Amino acid sequence: MTVLFVILALLLAFIVITLVRAAFYKEKKTGYEPLEKENTDTERFLKNLSDAIKFKTISNYDSSLVDWAEFEKFHAFLRERYPLVHKTMSITEIGEASLIYKWEGSDPSLDAIAMLAHQDVVPVDSQTEKDWENPPFEGVNDGEFIWGRGAMDMKNHLIAVMESAEALIAEGYKPVRTVYICLGHNEEVVASPDNGAKAMAQYLEKQGVKLEAVLDEGGAILPAEIKGVVSCNLAGVGIAEKGSVNYRISVSAKGGHSSQPPKHTALGHLANVIRDIENHQFKAVMPDFVYDLFTAIGKRSSYPARLVFCNLWLLKPLVLKVMTKIPPAASLIRTCTAVTMAQGSPQFNVLPQKASATVNFRTMPGVTMSDVEEHIRKSVKNKNIEIEFLVGKEASKVSPTDSRAFKTIKELCERADSKNLVAPFLVMGGTDSYNYENICGNIYRFSPFRVSTGLLLCTHAVNERLPVESVPQALEFFKRYIRIMSSK
Repeated sequence: MTVLFVILALLLAFIVITLVRAAFYKEKKTGYEPLEKENTDTERFLKNLSDAIKFKTISNYDSSLVDWAEFEKFHAFLRERYPLVHKTMSITEIGEASLIYKWEGSDPSLDAIAMLAHQDVVPVDSQTEKDWENPPFEGVNDGEFIWGRGAMDMKNHLIAVMESAEALIAEGYKPVRTVYICLGHNEEVVASPDNGAKAMAQYLEKQGVKLEAVLDEGGAILPAEIKGVVSCNLAGVGIAEKGSVNYRISVSAKGGHSSQPPKHTALGHLANVIRDIENHQFKAVMPDFVYDLFTAIGKRSSYPARLVFCNLWLLKPLVLKVMTKIPPAASLIRTCTAVTMAQGSPQFNVLPQKASATVNFRTMPGVTMSDVEEHIRKSVKNKNIEIEFLVGKEASKVSPTDSRAFKTIKELCERADSKNLVAPFLVMGGTDSYNYENICGNIYRFSPFRVSTGLLLCTHAVNERLPVESVPQALEFFKRYIRIMSSK
């Protein structure tokens, strides 16, 4: 009986402590002062973005299929619209169409900063072109949105950086640290053999350049509204990105005529292989940056929700279990497995002698491509499979959240709007920025445009568009970021 009372007393004490802890589980007041007004030209940005979308700078894994004239015309457009940038900065063309702008700082002993963007866009499927409300390469501005391919990914970001640099030069600003603007030409081609960003990073490395910080696309500012739980704008700053690797897995069997089939054809055996792969997912873990993301959101949440967030250390196994059941959440905590393609017989009455499936793995930081191959071999019971590496890239390193660059992003966002909440997160797709890891340890992926989740889903899809109302705050952010980060 005494033991029971002790257990009940401890349980009661835990509940009381939890309730009290949740009551005080709030973010510390920063005491930020409002930002001074920044001079920006929204109308010029809208005009230039609209015109930039008209250039069909579509990349392709096969560079012979790229219309390089479109890139040349886009470069001419940049020279025309940003004369001060082209007069003040030195420009180096790398590879087929990548550009490095160098804005020399007054103190070459200091590490430089780099602003990244890519010029290329994904193609528009001819079968879906009719589904666009406005043509994808006309840059229509209807007063509410700028429509077109690249409006969100990422000519909006590119034009905003160029606008900010042009405005700063016009105001007479001179950087202390050197500023690089690096514009890749084939970011949309995963693991391209002639990757422009990789070539630019290698060029800078050979020049002896060290970067204090890199800022590229990645996160955005998303309204997070859950009635009675949380009300904020979540500014996700990508501090790492997943890797991507593709393997073709094949099974061989006796071929022949379909009129005399065996119990299992090669495709039948392949089905068991696929089942083994899908039933043996990678283990889910909660990285520090996911824990920090939940912590940041939790401290902005209402009191009942904070009971969960403040005890995440205890509830972590349950939270991980729930997250694995929700695909978008699962992608934050484990390497994802997607069987995407399959091949068998070339004809309906021929038994396949070889059947293959292509599997795409999105790897977590710390999981290598060789780890993936080992995982496949351990998961599949059929040991006679053939595993062929197709193409891939490793996951990025994880950048710190205590750097000057991260703190600057956080302060600028939260001073611009008290509803903004900056938190680290993992970028699901790939960016050019991972190529710069040899010369920079502080790489951040953030595009300061406030958009809805629904609009983000239009990226690479039909009706890609940018809200006009998101522009002023983004332009102000870029100008302030460049000015602060290029100072001593």
